[in-house]
Amino acid sequence: SLNSLSPQSAIQQQRTTPGKKKRTLNNYLFNSTPDLNSLWLTFSVPEHPFLIQFFWANMAFRVITMKSGAMMATARYLTRRNMTHGGSCCGNHHHHHPPFERKKQQSCSRSLSGFWRFNSTKASAVDVYSSDEDVTNTNHHQGLDFPGGHVSYTHSLNFISKSSTQNRVPCYRVLDDNGVVIRSSSGDLESQLQQQPLISQQTALKIYREMVRLQVMDTIFYEAQRQGRLSFYLTSTGEEAISVASAAALSSDDVVMPQYREPGVLLWRGFSLREFADQCFGNKDDYGKGRQMPIHYGSNKLNYFTVSSPLAFEEACMIQLLLCLNSYLQGDFHAGLNFAAVTESPVVFVCRNNGWAISTNVSEQFRSDGIVVKGQAYGIDSIRVDGNDAIAVYNSIRAARQMAVNQGKPVLVEFLTYRVGHHSTSDDSTKYRPMDEIEHWKVTRNPVSRFRKWVEGNGWWNDDEESELRSATRKQLLQAIQAAERTEKPSLEEMFSDVYDETPSNLREQHEQLREIIKRHPKDYPSDIPV
Repeated sequence: SLNSLSPQSAIQQQRTTPGKKKRTLNNYLFNSTPDLNSLWLTFSVPEHPFLIQFFWANMAFRVITMKSGAMMATARYLTRRNMTHGGSCCGNHHHHHPPFERKKQQSCSRSLSGFWRFNSTKASAVDVYSSDEDVTNTNHHQGLDFPGGHVSYTHSLNFISKSSTQNRVPCYRVLDDNGVVIRSSSGDLESQLQQQPLISQQTALKIYREMVRLQVMDTIFYEAQRQGRLSFYLTSTGEEAISVASAAALSSDDVVMPQYREPGVLLWRGFSLREFADQCFGNKDDYGKGRQMPIHYGSNKLNYFTVSSPLAFEEACMIQLLLCLNSYLQGDFHAGLNFAAVTESPVVFVCRNNGWAISTNVSEQFRSDGIVVKGQAYGIDSIRVDGNDAIAVYNSIRAARQMAVNQGKPVLVEFLTYRVGHHSTSDDSTKYRPMDEIEHWKVTRNPVSRFRKWVEGNGWWNDDEESELRSATRKQLLQAIQAAERTEKPSLEEMFSDVYDETPSNLREQHEQLREIIKRHPKDYPSDIPV
């Protein structure tokens, strides 16, 4: 079922509603002056403003200490000690004190820093968490009214265990490996489809076409790099469904901050094959003016942030954020999740968990149950999805987007997939993983083949259309590559533009020095770059 993993679900089992109304902490400690304003006036010391701040700081610390789940004896000890100090700092002022603090005034001395230092007092066995009427209650029914909700107490010294490998978060999917819709446990497919309607024929065909085009584009660009026509390339082989189907579930106005295996989002939004080729060849028509490595695409018109290889740079708040596995090892990811949760930012975090971070397997990167549990830990609704099932990807992102927009909160989606291709053209993945593993995912769990079976099963696709699409895409891309190769490179001066409104003198000097060096050593520099 398409149910997100709510952060509250893990907490509700440990929280209970108190059976009887308890006295609040303030009313119990300061029943002679229950009003905070009165409490402030009672302990005011005009000639010692620092002591007022110190007292309130202690009070804040005292409350936090008790509410943080520290040892009860320690919490109560701090409460009594600090309250005694609060009374002693008032010195010669005879004001009201809490009933259990009417003791001999404690001595105090000034430290080297000029601040007051107080001697400690012995704690008594006053229970500040319950009133007399609660004595007969069991500890289970007592609890702490913490800002995040009521938390019950327990006598058991139990630690929260690490993620169990036997009870992992399930993975949502719609199609099996043969492209057949999986029936629910009840077997009622009609009611199941009413809850989770499948995508329309028009949307399904467009998703499939773009997945095929991405597959063909990766193959030809990869071959072009091997021929020495491109300096670098990496493919999305085995992961086509995630970028294309997720883009289909979004609005064209939604801003996407991608990682470098998401060109399917651009394909869906209308980025042409010629625009892809211009970027990879770094000519003057490249929107980045040749400053970026190949496959670092970007489009302001299509609300697609330019790809950045420093992965942690990609954490930001927007409607969709596509992240690779490497990003989750960066501290920025955790800060981003926490920030989004606290500020209730309408952002969809998407993790494309493909099993590998270059040559490092997931088992060597973390001990938790994948990435989905990290969202729950930060208070974000999360779900794990089969990333090789295009329909499951579409349904999950569509639901996540509705939650982000309508409820104004972040959502984390973890897609389980597999990087069939090498990390990049600079990598040989057969050196660190077995060939039969790669072949299994390439053949048995291929997202393009699986979705094609479902589309063909509905009578929407056939072999002739398949052959025509692949042939046409290949022809168009070869023409785009030839045109991109013939297009002039960006001028040398573009290296120094687009940063300052007016180029400063030091950059103008560097520009002139570079031009002189190229003129003196023309054989050491590309001849097709205008100087």
